[in-house]
Amino acid sequence: MLNGNPLVRFLWFWAANTIVLWVAAQVFPDVRFSGWQALLVSGLLFGLVNATLKPILVILTAPITVVTLGLFLLVINALMLLFTSWLVPGFQVGGFWRALLVALFISVFLFLVNQLFGFSKKS
Repeated sequence: MLNGNPLVRFLWFWAANTIVLWVAAQVFPDVRFSGWQALLVSGLLFGLVNATLKPILVILTAPITVVTLGLFLLVINALMLLFTSWLVPGFQVGGFWRALLVALFISVFLFLVNQLFGFSKKS
């Protein structure tokens, strides 16, 4: 399904990011949106930040990621979430430690959704 049309792929990942942010806002009281517009923009920007800025940070922080056995990737995910909340008016995350917990939740949730719907990369 996602191997075909790039527009469908883009819309799926935008929807997935938006849904996971909405679920995180329902689970964590420190994650708030002022309205559905802020949620949609946050989903879009969160996906764009993860697609562009995150790979650069992963490469730059590879040594510390290796030393921490990959746990530093959660810090990078939290920073991407905080950066998105800084860019989008109406989207709030309650500080770094809450963002770290929410980033862990988002990672696990997206992994489960990808496994459930068969969107994980297969050889």
